[in-house]
Amino acid sequence: MRAAVSGVGRAEPRRAANFDGLARIYRWMEYASFGPWLRRCRCAFLPELEACRRALAIGDGDGRFTARLLAGNPTVEVDAVDASAAMLRALERRAGANRERLRVACIDARKWDARDAKYDLVMTHFFLDCLTTEEVRELAAKVRGATHEGARWVVSEFAVPAGWFGRLVARPVVLLLYAAFGWMTGLRVRALPDHSEALRSCGFVLKRRRAWLGGLLASEMWRRC
Repeated sequence: MRAAVSGVGRAEPRRAANFDGLARIYRWMEYASFGPWLRRCRCAFLPELEACRRALAIGDGDGRFTARLLAGNPTVEVDAVDASAAMLRALERRAGANRERLRVACIDARKWDARDAKYDLVMTHFFLDCLTTEEVRELAAKVRGATHEGARWVVSEFAVPAGWFGRLVARPVVLLLYAAFGWMTGLRVRALPDHSEALRSCGFVLKRRRAWLGGLLASEMWRRC
């Protein structure tokens, strides 16, 4: 879960959660709770992204995925959008010698303006779970306008699968995570959005999906029609 964004076009926009205080310990919190599984989920499709040239990373946390993408793809340029200045500084440190191909914008993702950008890759790793379904739909509409036809959207997320595992294990884990991040960051969302419905409604098609930990974690590859 990552920094939330406030609403757009609303009289009383929801305040963004503050993840600055977690930037230095985010990696260790992740390993303490899920071991290597969140990293594996993020990187499930990384080998398939070598041909991408212009990428958009929204809420990538401390930047481990984006840094690996920059290191493995010497021609890709990345725009990183995040409401947390501390997380963006961590990303810049991780980028190292590849920093010149990275541009960062410390802004609520809902206020982000794509302008004339046309991306062939979008990445949201454990970020959409900080939004409501309607907020994901609004973001997806904006992303669609900033991407080429056929652009890829890589999504890593928590999920509650059907069956006993979802009811007895995944759902309590997700509720616990929301409670913890709500306490630590002020995140006010308390339920996973239907991001699949939101992306489909904006012209994205799910091409591939992989799941881990009984379906609690999912990595997806979407394409813009």
